[in-house]
Amino acid sequence: MKTVITFGTFDVFHVGHVNILQRASALGDTLIVGVSTDELNFSKKQRYPVYKQRDRMKIVNGLRYVNYCFYEESLEKKREYILKYDADILVMGDDWKGRFDEFKDICEVVYLERTPSVSTTQIIEIISSDDD
Repeated sequence: MKTVITFGTFDVFHVGHVNILQRASALGDTLIVGVSTDELNFSKKQRYPVYKQRDRMKIVNGLRYVNYCFYEESLEKKREYILKYDADILVMGDDWKGRFDEFKDICEVVYLERTPSVSTTQIIEIISSDDD
């Protein structure tokens, strides 16, 4: 039995999110997802997500590929989360390539290619520019 863990904000949920979660799920038997809290997202991007953390959690947790979700409260706790959930594989998008190699001592680290031409930030910018 292999446990896979991944992390993300999953704001303005789109096909790229589905693709990475589906592919992450295929690498093991159980997929655990850390959904970034609103505060963590603000600290990373200086903006709050469009959808509140409880709604993003509900969306991700409702996917058949996902076995369990939890709130990711701090980027510095990734090692703690990997150990707590006894993950065998950490999956991240390839835009983070190399950034999480420090965890190779406790699990396999896999970077999956992002879905081309799909970005939450771009979607938000397009929607925001329509208001002008």
